[in-house]
Formats: sequence, structure tokens, C-alpha cells
Amino acid sequence: MAVGIFDSGLGGLTVLDAVSKALPDVPLIYLGDNAHAPYGVRDADDIYDLTTAGVQHLFDRGCDLVILACNTASAAALRRMQEGWVPEGKRVLGVFVPLIEALTERNWGDNSPPREVGVKEVALFATPATVSSRAFQRELAFRAIGVDVEAQPCGGVVDAIEDGDMILAEALVRSHVDALKRRMPEPQAAILGCTHYPLVEEVFRAALGDGVAVFSQPSLVAASLGDYLERRPEMLGSGEPAFLTTGDPKSVEAQATLFLRREIKFQAV
Repeated sequence: MAVGIFDSGLGGLTVLDAVSKALPDVPLIYLGDNAHAPYGVRDADDIYDLTTAGVQHLFDRGCDLVILACNTASAAALRRMQEGWVPEGKRVLGVFVPLIEALTERNWGDNSPPREVGVKEVALFATPATVSSRAFQRELAFRAIGVDVEAQPCGGVVDAIEDGDMILAEALVRSHVDALKRRMPEPQAAILGCTHYPLVEEVFRAALGDGVAVFSQPSLVAASLGDYLERRPEMLGSGEPAFLTTGDPKSVEAQATLFLRREIKFQAV
């Protein structure tokens, strides 16, 4: 039995790490589409095609439930997948919902009309494709009213992290935060809308300053998955735990140590 975790590259390993710690008895199959990373600069149709191919591979490996640990895929492909592609008996979940549940303090099963929440000004940091999709704002509107979201496309950050150039990644983060704060000087909350960003979370926090509530995804996704599996234990499916990549396994293994700080072995798909 195993739950699938799909990402465009290595960022989803931050989610896998949090899930492994929170739910140590849940086996996981990780698939990184490293051959086509990053997704953040691709168009919506391309992202959809790549995401469905990756998720189908996880279904074929015995996963009944797949987490899209990629905000770009969640933003550009998930709704379309759920509406017309996901086979009966399978589920694909994204990473926006746990963030919005935490931000609005409302369970996703609460289908009452949208209402005002405590947070009024939110900064969203994400890839260009995620920002242009406006998926976060769309999903938030189902739950809350009166929230002003200022989105900053953080070009270059994912590339720098995937390349292991953390000095450049940190400089880019500070530049993007400065750009957003020129438009929204005092956000009450900040959403780190990419699973790579936990690796530079402290840089975001320092640049944003005290008093800004920062929402990062891995722990929120892990808690949400635990709640989901408690309600739907049959979705554990089958399959053997594995780390898979569409790229070169040796190269990916070397980069992956940055995310998990332990050696892991990848298999090519």
C-alpha cells in the first residue's frame, strides 16, 4: 500500500519529509518530473499534459491517492483533472486547500457561504504560472470575503534551489519580498505558495519582518492528509515505497540531499 506524491522536481520532498514524520506508517511513492522541471514557466496545457502523465504512472504503481506536491500543477491542472480525467476509485488532491483551511480557520467540508475572516491583507509568493492562474484567489473566494491578495511571481527562485545555488535563491527572495512590499507595505499574512520555499523560509520571514504570519505548506499538507486517511483509509491503495524520477537518478540523488539531508536512491521511470 502507498500514497503517491508527485512534483515537477524536488520541492515535493519537503512535503514527503513532513508526511513521513507525521505519518510514519504510511508508505509513500515519490515521483519527480525532473526531466521537465521547472513547471513554473510552462503554459497551462503543457503543465496539464505533464501532470496527468506523472499521476498516471503513480496510479499504475498501485496508488489510489496522489498528492500534487507542486503548486504550479495544483493551480494549472488539478481542477481540469478532477472534472474530466481522474478515474473512478482514484483521488488527486492539491496543496492549496490545507493552506486556505489554515488561513480562514474553516474546514474544507464547511460548505456555508463565504464570510469575513480575521486576515484582510495576504501576500502570496509563488511561481509565475501559479500567480497567473489565480487559482489561490479563486479557491479562497469560496471560503472568505474581504481578503485582499497581493501576488508576487518569484521568478528564478525554484531554478536556483534546484541548482543548489542558495546564495542566489536567498538574494532573489529578498528582492521579491521588497517588490511585493512596495505594493502591500504591511501584509498580515504571507503564503509561501511553492514547496521549494520552505528551504528559504527563514529568509522570507526575515525579509517580511515581525508580525507577519507565514503559512508554509509541508506541515499543513501532512496534517490534512492524516485527517483525510483517517476518514478514507481505503485510499491507501497498494504499491511498494519508492523514489522515482524522469531525470537522471544519480544527478537527482545528489540534489535531493539538500531537501532531505539524508541519502536516498532514485529509480528512473
